[in-house]
Amino acid sequence: MKSIQFKFKTLTLALSGVCLSLSVAAADAPADESYALGASVGSYVSNQLYQHAELGENAEVAKVIEGFVDALKNQSKLSDDVIVGLLNDRAERLNSARDAKLAELAAEQKARSEAFLASNASNAKVTTLESGVQLEMLSVGKGEQPKPEDVVTVKYRGTLSDGSEFENTGDTPARFALMTVIPGLEQGIRQLREGGKAKILIPADLAYGKDGAGVIPPEAAVMFELELVKVEQPGKGDHGAMMGMGH
Repeated sequence: MKSIQFKFKTLTLALSGVCLSLSVAAADAPADESYALGASVGSYVSNQLYQHAELGENAEVAKVIEGFVDALKNQSKLSDDVIVGLLNDRAERLNSARDAKLAELAAEQKARSEAFLASNASNAKVTTLESGVQLEMLSVGKGEQPKPEDVVTVKYRGTLSDGSEFENTGDTPARFALMTVIPGLEQGIRQLREGGKAKILIPADLAYGKDGAGVIPPEAAVMFELELVKVEQPGKGDHGAMMGMGH
């Protein structure tokens, strides 16, 4: 996770440049364009303040506006050093609060994922591999079984423990080198034969782990309902486009 940092001096120089040009450009700037500049800055600041408030750090909006106007006029009531110090202190508190919130969310997700895995494992149709990956065969294929170095073409739908979908190939299969995907997915696909279909439930440590990925939260188990369309040896059929999946 990226830490919050404030670049006040850079902002001050930018605002000062705006102020110096105000008297020259005022007559030429269209009113709507000028308003749009202010609205854009205001929208950004509003969004930042809202995010801060969600982490328990509030601000006096009237004072925020006062500070902004003073900076536009190059008449700040506080020195640059004082402002940098205050904002860095705030950034540290925000980072600590964000870390704590992420840890709490990860713990909740881990508990949900473990419950999901336990419930799924109780299904008589599910086989649990030694690694913890769970496999429910929907249709047994009759073709080739992929090796780690092979290239595969698949159709799939990826979901979380609550059933929400994070990825779906639809009618357009994805083609990729098997060794490039997350470990749990590679293990699951290798259990299939060409033409086979299965549900593959992957524990977080063999999926996206403590960091998550995109809409996939940290510590999340993921389910892939997948059809193995084609298996190719590396170097064969590589004239087609390759699509990554489950990285």
